[in-house]
This record gives sequence, C-alpha cells and structure tokens, in this order.
Amino acid sequence: MYEKVCPGHPDKVADRIAGALVDVAYSLQKDPKIAVEVLIGHGKCHIITETSVKIPRRTVKSIVKRIAGNVKVDYKEVPQDPILAKNQDGKIRCGDNGIFKGTPVTKEQKELCRIAHDLYTMYNSDGKYILDKGKLTICQSNADSEYLKKKYPNAIINPLGDWTGGTDVDTGATNRKLGSDMGDSVTGGGIVGKDCSKADVSVNIYVWLKAQETGKTVKMSCSIGDEYVDGIPYEKIVSVAKNYINSIGGFEKFAEWGLVR
Repeated sequence: MYEKVCPGHPDKVADRIAGALVDVAYSLQKDPKIAVEVLIGHGKCHIITETSVKIPRRTVKSIVKRIAGNVKVDYKEVPQDPILAKNQDGKIRCGDNGIFKGTPVTKEQKELCRIAHDLYTMYNSDGKYILDKGKLTICQSNADSEYLKKKYPNAIINPLGDWTGGTDVDTGATNRKLGSDMGDSVTGGGIVGKDCSKADVSVNIYVWLKAQETGKTVKMSCSIGDEYVDGIPYEKIVSVAKNYINSIGGFEKFAEWGLVR
C-alpha cells in the first residue's frame, strides 16, 4: 500500500520552493547552512529561512513566481543560531539528534511512481494516487475523468468528480508528504529545504541508498555533535548525500519526487 503525490500538489510546490532556495545558497557559498520552511496557499507564500548566506529578495520572489505563479511573497530571513553554527566549526558534525531507516523500494512503489510520472507529464497539475494490492485510485486535477477511465479502466478515477486543485484551493507546507517522498523509510525528519550537513537530509539519503544496494532495511541513529555515525565518518555520509543530490539535478529536483522516484 503506497500513496504518491506529484510535483503539482501544494505540499510539493512548497517543497520545490524550499529546495530551489537551498540550490541558491549552494551557488553562493561552498557549504552553506540553511533550513527553509514554506507555507503557501490562496495567493500567499510565507517563507522563513535560517541561513548562513543572504539570499536576495528578488531571487526569492523570482523562484516563487516560476514555481507557483503570481502570489504575494512574505519572506523572513534570519541567521542560523550561532551556538548551533559553532558546532560545525572545524569539522563536519551532526547538527541534531535523529533516528533513520532506509528500506528497499517495492515493486508496488515503483509502479505507482511510474503512473504518477506519466500523469504529471500529461497534466502538469495537482494529483495524488494510491496503489493497494492492485487497487489503483487516481485523483488528478484539471483532467478529463472519462479519458482517464479509458486509459486506466481498472482504476478508481476522481471519485468525487473533476476538480481544479492547486494552491488556489488548498494550502501546502514543507515536508508534509513524507510517506510519498520516503515510502516505508519514513522517520521523524523531513528531507527537503535543508543543506546536506543536516542529518535529516544526509543520513536519510545514506541509509536509503544502502537499503537499495543491500536489499535490506538499514537503520542508524545520531546525536548532536557526532563525528561518526555507526562508525562511519559523518563527513563521508554528507559527501554521499551531496553527490546523490547533484546526480539528480539539485535540491529542487530532489524535492519534486523525494527519494522514491
């Protein structure tokens, strides 16, 4: 049983904006420290950014307009907590406590991702989908339900009828679709809107990659200040995560579909 949402879902729109701002931070500083929270809906986009690098407001507004259209932007930028920032001085250390679990992606999850990608290619709008032991439910906005019934004859299509979706009728917030992003690997920390020094990003990616490599569930935990996680240098874990992010095109691309792509 698995639920997937597409990049047009309001929560993913928020994730994509947060990811794009992290991309900007990396373009301005080699190893920025940044955490972004986004709340968007009904013509407004509220953003709070804790960051070691200043991002021009015009850049923020340009990103929001490109991803979400013409909405009013409320942007608050503050420096990272100096005490936490000092924890990273000289060496790359864990910035927080955390527990993490990576699990192999299932055939069911891969199949639903394929369907989600196909639908997003067709409609490029809000959509959410469930696959449960062969039972497929498709809720796709701005779509012709009759056409979808012909294309997916065994699926439940828009059970409440056609709908518009998007941030004009719904709100979105960062890291609210962890199940969609992480599948069975869901833990307490969200994976978008943060730089790779954050364990929520780096360790989650590391254990997920190891799970795909080994075919087994991989678990780790870390404490704030750790230089090693399960005997592995945290610096190496951060490097693995950053290389993965780079391989898929950056933090905004990472935010679009999450780990289960």
